[in-house]
Amino acid sequence: MAPTPQSTVLLVDDHDLIRQGLARAFERHDDFAVAGQAASVAEGRTLAQGLQPTVVVTDVRLPDGTGLDLVRALRQDDDVIGLVVLTMYAGDEQLFAALQAGASAFVAKDAPADDVVAAARHAIVAPRSFTAADLTGAMQRKMSPTGPQLSPREVEVLELLAQGMGVSAVARRLYVSASTAKTHISKIYEKLGAANRAQAIMNAIRAGLLAEDFPT
Repeated sequence: MAPTPQSTVLLVDDHDLIRQGLARAFERHDDFAVAGQAASVAEGRTLAQGLQPTVVVTDVRLPDGTGLDLVRALRQDDDVIGLVVLTMYAGDEQLFAALQAGASAFVAKDAPADDVVAAARHAIVAPRSFTAADLTGAMQRKMSPTGPQLSPREVEVLELLAQGMGVSAVARRLYVSASTAKTHISKIYEKLGAANRAQAIMNAIRAGLLAEDFPT
């Protein structure tokens, strides 16, 4: 019986534990071999050029840029390489950004490891055909948005909250009373279905109201 032909994978993530976990997930399958691991955009580009992997699996947040920067660069160089994007915040804005960058697949980091392997298989077979778990729903929401609608002032307050400002700092920055700032924050939490700042920011990212790489 002939051996199963192997596809080579390059893993790009700045967290060693995540890379090792992904490596073990791929190594459980005979049709994959992990060719290399990188922790930055620059290292990922260098290894991709040298190793010529079949598929690259990259995190979005990297120390010298984003995984989308890497995807765009690799797609420009190679039309048939498989490109899988992993993200902690799998919101619609991030999904469409991955699609526009030229990714083959988009997977949430909290998805089962087998989902990442399945995305890599899709990326190898159809590198220019984008897939994501909620692609249909995201397309429907894009055509007919039904997400939370914040006023311009509430968006300002949300961005200040995402920068780590408290009620007093928000009030000073916007030249309003602390009471008014608290009212804006309460309305933001209500609209986003959040109980606290961290939850509000997470939900805002998922809803596309804040970019994943918004400076915090």
